[in-house]
Amino acid sequence: MEKPVILTGIRSNGELTLGNYLGAIKPLIKMQAMHAGEYQINMFVPDLHSFTTPVEHNLLYENTLNNLKIFVASGLDINNSDTYIYRQSFISSHTELTWILDCFIYFGELNRMTQFKEKSDGKESVSVGLFNYPALMTADILLYDAKYIPVGEDQRQHIELARDVAIRINNQFGSIFTIPEEWNQQLSFSNLHQGIRIRSLKHPEAKMSKSIDDPSGTILLTDNPQDAAKKIMSATTDSLGHINYDFKLQPGVSNLLQIIALLSDRTIEEVTIEWQNQTNYGELKKVAADLVGSLLSELQGKVKSIDQSTILDKLTQDEESMRAVAAAKLYKIQQAVGLRQK
Repeated sequence: MEKPVILTGIRSNGELTLGNYLGAIKPLIKMQAMHAGEYQINMFVPDLHSFTTPVEHNLLYENTLNNLKIFVASGLDINNSDTYIYRQSFISSHTELTWILDCFIYFGELNRMTQFKEKSDGKESVSVGLFNYPALMTADILLYDAKYIPVGEDQRQHIELARDVAIRINNQFGSIFTIPEEWNQQLSFSNLHQGIRIRSLKHPEAKMSKSIDDPSGTILLTDNPQDAAKKIMSATTDSLGHINYDFKLQPGVSNLLQIIALLSDRTIEEVTIEWQNQTNYGELKKVAADLVGSLLSELQGKVKSIDQSTILDKLTQDEESMRAVAAAKLYKIQQAVGLRQK
């Protein structure tokens, strides 16, 4: 690939949340606008990752298309010649490379993953897929020589794993993989001082997630705007009685400040100065609720106007292109490890 690659993706099972929008979709749209013509953007749907947690299999295919509509409604320009969208399961090189990488990744590396610990905590039965999916994510990244992978703080360990594996294989076999940029460079490129992690409205010590049973703490992008506003107004705060941005001492209040900043396109510093040491939690919630309600109303209207055939045509075209790119990279590593003749 001639241009540096930005790669990002969102699970296709379930509905997307406000956390997905603010932490992944909105930054991607901004990046595309900033770097059009300078970088290649691979916006893929990691549908194979969907099986790591319970999934409604009969809805998975349609959920993929519906979620892509949300990206387009949010401003993703799929007509941009440097932007590719594709489904992970439609390109078999992802799974083929994963097995090779599995043999170069250490058990201890996967066992230390915080995401695995959080999602397996308290479960009687945990799939091997949940344990191993960072290896598949590493394949997703390395197949396309991706340098930048804009993800939330919760995915930081997975980016570090991809770097470690690329370095390990390159040291043994020569220059096979492009090494992704290290975490601070990822944040700098994304114009973020830290990874965005929108918290649950009810349990602000945890992230907002559809995969966790937390309906009152999670805002879906398909929620009725009025219902979403009610969830904001019922958000957990604290008993300290003053507003400060401090996720350790005031996670609920800090979460609301973060939502306001991101939806109003201001820095967290600007919003914090505006609210610092004020005492009216209700007014803070009202401002956040109004912003969320306006976002959902506008976004849902745009989604309804998108023709699904346009999405399918783009997928078919880009999957053919990316299939060739991924196959070429897979063949290179197959040659290096002795599976193919050099």
